Amino acid sequence: MDSDLRTSLERRLGSVHARLRLGIEEESLPSVFGKGLNFFHPENWYSSHGLLRSLLKITGFYWRGRSNTLNFRVTRNLFEIPHLPPDFDGFTLLHLSDLHTDMHQPATEALISRISGMSYDAVILTGDYRARTFGDIDASMAGMRALCDELNQPIYAVLGNHDTIRMVPELESMGIRILLNESMEMTRGSQTIHLAGVDDAHYYRVDNIEKAAEGIPQEKVSILLSHTPEIYRQAAHTGFDLFFCGHTHGGQICLPGGYPLTLDARCPRRLGFGNWRHGEMRGYTTAGTGTSIVEVRINCPPEIALHTLVVKN
Repeated sequence: MDSDLRTSLERRLGSVHARLRLGIEEESLPSVFGKGLNFFHPENWYSSHGLLRSLLKITGFYWRGRSNTLNFRVTRNLFEIPHLPPDFDGFTLLHLSDLHTDMHQPATEALISRISGMSYDAVILTGDYRARTFGDIDASMAGMRALCDELNQPIYAVLGNHDTIRMVPELESMGIRILLNESMEMTRGSQTIHLAGVDDAHYYRVDNIEKAAEGIPQEKVSILLSHTPEIYRQAAHTGFDLFFCGHTHGGQICLPGGYPLTLDARCPRRLGFGNWRHGEMRGYTTAGTGTSIVEVRINCPPEIALHTLVVKN
């Protein structure tokens, strides 16, 4: 890696977290067992992908599940915040997650078509832009570039467990502001709120909420972006008002009624999809737009979420 890029990443992530991220990435292939918050990481067990695909074909679920990946659910949420600056009343965030743009090109193309013409004030992306957890990034970055051509600025994002830190320069060249354990002010009119983002907490475990929250006044409205909901307690006790994340895919393959077989996350199931609250903090875990391991969705449609902030009277 270029020494200037390494220095920049160490400054932004924190020197220890940058070394951890780079060190784990430079090891052998991602582990199936151990590391991360979970003991088992099915996304890294590539021999299982073809087996699951074959099983779904035998049972007749594959083609229907593949077709479901193109049918996006648009979810609209209102988040009432008592101390929201009046200039931000009605401010809407378009939330996309788990895009995996190189996994299933028809789904990426359908997403681009679906978001065309949507009205929103800013975009938040909560990680997982690549299908595999190692290797080439060219196809996923091509998909992201096509998506960004359709998205309105500004765009803010964090990385997920499928992503490499080496994506950062290319993503930022597309106009995406990557938050690497960092925060920034969002301005509307003469008023501001704070947006923070942490690096992957699920597999790489290089999240640093203390650094991300540094400099955010306690009385100011603050939003945290994380790939995974698994750090919900830390976020709530840090004092964030809102927490937006993905990672779980809502289960992706669910029983009738949307009950997930697995969420691949060490957190209560109530945090696996949709609206939730912990203490004074409200959160939303999106089911995501893409697919992982196999390109199907069963009883769990892909999701485009629109979050609108409103002043609570």
